[in-house]
Amino acid sequence: MTDASAKDHLIVALDMPTAEEARRLVSTLGDTVSFYKVGLELLFAGGLDLARDLRRQGKRVFLDMKLLDIGNTVERAVANATELDITFLTVHGHDSKTLKAAVSGRGDSRVKLLAVTVLTNLSADDLAEQGSSFAPADLVLKRAQLAYAAGFDGVIASGQEAARIRAATGPNFLIVTPGIRLPGSTTDDQERVMTPDHAISAGANHVVVGRPITQADDPKAAAEMFLHHIREALARSLPASGLH
Repeated sequence: MTDASAKDHLIVALDMPTAEEARRLVSTLGDTVSFYKVGLELLFAGGLDLARDLRRQGKRVFLDMKLLDIGNTVERAVANATELDITFLTVHGHDSKTLKAAVSGRGDSRVKLLAVTVLTNLSADDLAEQGSSFAPADLVLKRAQLAYAAGFDGVIASGQEAARIRAATGPNFLIVTPGIRLPGSTTDDQERVMTPDHAISAGANHVVVGRPITQADDPKAAAEMFLHHIREALARSLPASGLH
C-alpha cells in the first residue's frame, strides 16, 4: 500500500476560527496531508478564499456546507459551489426533494455530492427530541438509501453504520466517516466514534479527523499516526472491498 493511496483516504478537518490558523496548520502538515475539509466555522472567516488557495496548492477540498433549504435555493447554491473546483460538497439528506435539487444543481461537474445522514454527535435521545422514533443506525440507513436513489455519490456517516450502508448500496457508493479517534483517545463531543482501522474495515472510503490532529502538540506526527492505521486497514481490506 503506497503512502499516496493512504493519504487519499485521510481528510483533515480545518475546524478552527480563522483562515490564518488553518493556513499555518496546512503549512505545518506539508506533504503529509493532501485532503482538507473546510466547514461552516471557517466559511465565515475567509474559508472560501482558503479553499481556492488549497486547490492552487494541489490539495483536494471537501466543502462541508451541509445545505438544507427549499429546492430552488439548494440547486442554485450547489451550482455556484461547483465553480470552486472542489472534490466533495455536503447536503443534509433529510428528504428526496433536497437531494434531487442538489443533483440538478451539480449538473455535469465533477463535484461529488455527499448526504449528511445523522450527525455523529447525536444520540437516540437527541433524535427523539427532534421527533424521530428511529434509532440512529436505522435513520442513517434510511437516509443513505434516499441519497443513493437520488443519484448522490455518497454519504457522511459514522463508522458504526458503514457496513450496513455498504451492504445496501454496493461498492461504488462513497462513505465518508467523521468522529474518528485512535484507540484509547478521548471522544470529545462525539457520540458515535470509531478508530480509522475499524471504519475502513467496515467499508468507509475516507475518514475525517479534526482535533486529534489539529490540536495535537505535533500535528504532523499525529497525522502520520493516522496514516499508519489507515495503511494497515487498507492492506487488510482493499482487495476484498474495492475501496477507492
